[in-house]
Amino acid sequence: MSRSVDVLIVGMGPTGATLAALLGDLGVKTLVIEKDTEVYPLPRAAHFDHEIMRLFQQLGVAEAVARHARPAPAYEFRAADGQLLMRFDSTASATPSGWRASYMFHQPGVELALRDRLATLPSVEARTGWKLAGFKADGDGVEAALEGPQGVETVHARWLVGCDGASSAVRAGVGGELFDYGFDEPWLVVDVKVGEGARTPEVNLQICDPARPTTCVLMGPGRHRWEFMLLPGEDPAAVVSDDFIRPLIEAWDVGDIELERRAVYRFHGLVAKTWRSGRVLLAGDAAHQMPPFAGQGMCSGLRDAANLAWKLAAVLGGADDALLDTYQTEREPHVRGYVELAIQMGRTVCTLDRAEAAARDAAMLAATRPPVPMFTPSLGAGCLRADDPAAGALFIQTWSEGRGLDDELGSGPWLIARTEPPAAAGVVSVGLDRLAPAHREGLSAWLDRHGASAVLVRPDRYVFGAGDPGRLLQDWRARVAAPALA
Repeated sequence: MSRSVDVLIVGMGPTGATLAALLGDLGVKTLVIEKDTEVYPLPRAAHFDHEIMRLFQQLGVAEAVARHARPAPAYEFRAADGQLLMRFDSTASATPSGWRASYMFHQPGVELALRDRLATLPSVEARTGWKLAGFKADGDGVEAALEGPQGVETVHARWLVGCDGASSAVRAGVGGELFDYGFDEPWLVVDVKVGEGARTPEVNLQICDPARPTTCVLMGPGRHRWEFMLLPGEDPAAVVSDDFIRPLIEAWDVGDIELERRAVYRFHGLVAKTWRSGRVLLAGDAAHQMPPFAGQGMCSGLRDAANLAWKLAAVLGGADDALLDTYQTEREPHVRGYVELAIQMGRTVCTLDRAEAAARDAAMLAATRPPVPMFTPSLGAGCLRADDPAAGALFIQTWSEGRGLDDELGSGPWLIARTEPPAAAGVVSVGLDRLAPAHREGLSAWLDRHGASAVLVRPDRYVFGAGDPGRLLQDWRARVAAPALA
């Protein structure tokens, strides 16, 4: 058997499912495959931020996701004796998206919500129990051999995206090399179900104890996680036993809990050197992996999907495929910012030398500001207006009577101007006077801060540029529009 699609996605984890849903919303003929027949039933990722909840809002699954999530509490670094060394508290922070800054969640529930969304999209076919057996790319696309319950099928795709995880077969198929940050630490991860009488901590904790660095965080509703750094000489096969785990958990005296999962992971920082090879692209863990200390691993994969979806749709619609080269130039600096933050946080935690730990604790206590500053990276150079200070940052979402700007203006790029802007094919053009007062007030303030009469916002809600509306449209068309529309 043989068939043709616009985009073949290998891997239906959070990144692959999100990319497929975004492409489906744009009407792109998409096939997404997953080798496993069911969603993995236990949590892996634990945290996502406001930008990702905004993406779930865009996909129409925010309400379903919220049933498996809860706002994240403060994040504290403590010494071995419990003394507070550093605290990040974003619980009351305003965000550009208008959602809470951070959420802890149960991954299987979120994946099921995404798959339910895929089932509603006519242009998307989602197959489980199918794997990639091999592929061959040429200038016109990719011929892929798929193996599944019905045998072998050949699929011709104009584009292939590997969202198939850390051991990506797609990355291996294009000979993809990895840049290694040299951070490699083995940790035991223990997830538990929390009973009604449990006394689990109400904040997320990093215990900077040289005897055994430990992480303790909330998960989705009714769940908690501990992560214990393995010490030199400890056998990864032995530490997953009840005899090893129970004393570690009992020392916390949390009461009514049930062990649900235990696994050993190697926390490391890796980034693929090439994210695009002709008609083949990488996203999510196939393109980058990071330690969990900043909680940005899954978030980064979903940002990949948001960046890539609209560019693939534009190229399929006739735009120059050089637009896809901006995927890596924009996303890689953003990802590396978070990888390096996570490694810096990890090195702060993973100190086993007692003298070094004491010096670290003293320096953190004496500091007037956190020694590991939290920050939000901007996009690197790419499909952005050059030399524009506003370009590359996430645009704000204003809200009016419980309805967000994203819901009001819908998908696609936006041109928002103080007065009615020129109309353009494929662009939502709107003057402030057409919007509700609450939207008008927030957007006018944004334009004031940037000294601009208009802003052009990309479909992934990052700012293309700010300034004169006519010039913004001209620059956008030059970068994105098909030749007939430019």
